[in-house]
Amino acid sequence: MSIYNGGGRMKENNWSVSFEMEEYENDQALLIEEAGNAVETTAKGYYVNLVTPAGLGHPDLFLRDALDERFGDTIEMKFIDQCGCGGYVLRVWKLK
Repeated sequence: MSIYNGGGRMKENNWSVSFEMEEYENDQALLIEEAGNAVETTAKGYYVNLVTPAGLGHPDLFLRDALDERFGDTIEMKFIDQCGCGGYVLRVWKLK
């Protein structure tokens, strides 16, 4: 079951989406799919901050490669920081 709903419209602004919910922490594949959907709905020239749960560890361990495989050179990623609540922020710019 999908918790994230991008609304189907392109987001023509910088934005953030939090996946710090138990459903995502317990289903890494769902988080990867929904994070990809968030990137998909981000318009060229903007970024989305993907906030992942602490329990899954650093996003470089599971998310970066999956997004790189899905989007290739159409995105650029940068790890921002670990949140005070323990989660992690990975910023993804849509280049193309």
